[in-house]
Amino acid sequence: MGVTLGTLAEAMKALPPSVSRRHFLGTTAAAATGGSLLAGFSLKSLAAGETGETDHFLYRLAPTDGPGNDTQRGDRAFGYRDGKIFLSKDNAKSWAHEADFPDAENIQFSSLLKNGQVVFATQRQIFSANDNLSEIREVKVLKQDGSEYQLHDLREGEVPGWYFYSLDGRHTFDVEGVGEMLIWGNYCNVRTGPVPSNVYYSIDGGETVKIAYAFGQNPAFQHKDADPSEWVGDPENPVVCRHIHSVTYNPAENAFYACSGDIDRKIGVGLECHWLRGTYDADADSWNWKVIVSADANSRFKTGGMNFVDGKIYWVADANGPKTIREVYDRGIFRCAPEDIPDKTKHELIYPVEYEMAAMTIHGKTIVAPKYGNADPDECGFLVSADLGETWGHYDLKELGDRSGVRVNPPNGEGWWRVQLMKRWVEKGEVLFLKMKG
Repeated sequence: MGVTLGTLAEAMKALPPSVSRRHFLGTTAAAATGGSLLAGFSLKSLAAGETGETDHFLYRLAPTDGPGNDTQRGDRAFGYRDGKIFLSKDNAKSWAHEADFPDAENIQFSSLLKNGQVVFATQRQIFSANDNLSEIREVKVLKQDGSEYQLHDLREGEVPGWYFYSLDGRHTFDVEGVGEMLIWGNYCNVRTGPVPSNVYYSIDGGETVKIAYAFGQNPAFQHKDADPSEWVGDPENPVVCRHIHSVTYNPAENAFYACSGDIDRKIGVGLECHWLRGTYDADADSWNWKVIVSADANSRFKTGGMNFVDGKIYWVADANGPKTIREVYDRGIFRCAPEDIPDKTKHELIYPVEYEMAAMTIHGKTIVAPKYGNADPDECGFLVSADLGETWGHYDLKELGDRSGVRVNPPNGEGWWRVQLMKRWVEKGEVLFLKMKG
């Protein structure tokens, strides 16, 4: 069952001064859902090879002397280190295949496909490798009409932007009429040079990558002295954003959903937080996208971690203002039927989160939602549920330091989830593995 915001608000009015709002929200959520809440839970620092434990899961860090584990699927894992890329087929116990790749440290995206191919990207290039890394080739990004998509020219001294980096941990879906589709959106324009926001896809096992949707030209994310003719983004699209938070697929509708951020900048170009619904015509290799919601930044529609389970969409709210002193932040973990997305009265709040969150992955009935370290008092916080939000655990793995988890991969062949830990959100830290109990 869900927890209503009205019930929480009324109860909070009666709080004695000695009870903090954050503690109340946490313990109320646990009591209302019948779950355990262990905020502040921590152990001694983990040494190499050691495993920590909570009521819900075991956890361990990836070895620091091995390849940086960038993604996993089944028994396979893809990693990089010291100018090389690596591929494991035994859940990262060993790395049977390796190849020279001088720009390895700049890899920002990777996905393992069903056909054995690996698709991976640096800041400005996409590559495809076969199942033993003996063949690596650059993949050119194509526009919808099949012509080559042109990345903007870098200026002297410019920090390359994130053309292909994603917050999501799952990018492949079995799509009706297509087979497997690789699809993702880029999280960009954060302490880097300006980059256009695009949704990318591949339907041919990584042979080609095309643009499914291109957002418009946002004046807030261009070079300050650039002529409008040099601006990045689609000049024909009036819908603008800062970056894309999540892209997912609903098999019940044979439709795709994407959400973007970040804020209403009052610059005369409209809101930046949008939910889009897209359908794909396999025969024509074409897309039809519609904006179904646009909202300001203090809204549950400033969203991350979109997942579909049994036809319902689940998401976490990244609402962070601005707001008036009379407003509350519209935050939490929610679910609803897709047709009810625009109607907030039909949303079910399944966990009342006090701080913004931007990533969540659901596999089966298990929800793993890392907390956002920049904004949250937790050092390295996680919300987990083993029953689709009926009960919850809240854990702060303080011994791991100030970290934010992103790119949560579903469990590998041995049941370990993979989480990329970030230092202050934008710098790669460690890779963490979680294994649910039971």
